[in-house]
Amino acid sequence: MGTGTKKEHLCAGLLAHVDAGKTTLSEALLYTAGAISTLGRVDHGDAHLDNHQLERARGITIFSKQATLETERLSITLLDTPGHVDFSTEMERTLQVLDYAILVISATDGVQAHTETRLLRQRQIPTFLFVTKMDLPNPGRQALMAQLCRQLDERCVDFTTQDEAWAETVALGEEALLDRYLETGTLSPRDVSGLIRLGKLFPCYFGAPLHLDGVEAFLTGLETFAEPPRYPEAFSARVFKIARDPQGGRLTFVKITGGTLSVRTPLRYAPADGEDEIEEKITQLRRYSGAKFQPVESVSAGQVCALLGLTATYPGQGLGAAAPAPPPLLER
Repeated sequence: MGTGTKKEHLCAGLLAHVDAGKTTLSEALLYTAGAISTLGRVDHGDAHLDNHQLERARGITIFSKQATLETERLSITLLDTPGHVDFSTEMERTLQVLDYAILVISATDGVQAHTETRLLRQRQIPTFLFVTKMDLPNPGRQALMAQLCRQLDERCVDFTTQDEAWAETVALGEEALLDRYLETGTLSPRDVSGLIRLGKLFPCYFGAPLHLDGVEAFLTGLETFAEPPRYPEAFSARVFKIARDPQGGRLTFVKITGGTLSVRTPLRYAPADGEDEIEEKITQLRRYSGAKFQPVESVSAGQVCALLGLTATYPGQGLGAAAPAPPPLLER
């Protein structure tokens, strides 16, 4: 789908209560964008992102994982987070590196009490909504929209039909924008993206990802209305997960929040035990998509990658110019 021009990087996280259809939506997004050639299913045990044997056995997402897809303008890192309440800590760690959230709501179950909107508001993460399972019995789009406005936020707006009535509803989100709309009768994508970024508008899309219904329209919405951040030139990164590969190699998953990072770069940082800073060299950079990875020579701001060579990092830690986080509580 690319044009050959350099793409902007966007990090988007999928959040939902358990069984809302989040992993099914991630599969459909990857397939529609051409990132995978076959459409996996959770109930078949072949989902691209639920690749750990525990997840395939239980049919739920336990670990935060990533995949990459591309639109004409964007290179999107998709982070699929656990929806089960037992694994909410894993989800919360991922929130700190998101540019946007994709909140998945089941049309059959509606808004659930533990849908993580409070954390999204606290962290001021711009949010798109996708209502899944519209192919199953449900109250209907109008009733679902009323529920979203009542239980989540009155600024939820149906983006399915972007007509004059839709434009008027969107323009109501900001007085200056409304005045300009009344004068010109038009809204630009930048007008809309600004409201979304400021948390004054929550776009809502509907579909049935299992049948790819509504997925292309949602990708078009991200392409049109998501606005990647601008990053500083000095290198910085935020750690959000520590894991090990099948060979036992220690992986430090980070989002680059400024500048660039190259293989063999030495990094100074304070270890998890709170002792004096140490210096270690990056021995490998990996860009993961599901269980597969590609070694790369460098990564730039906005990208998510795994670092090898660091032995004492911890989730939440800032590297480089990023604000440091307090060390984790260690067992004594």
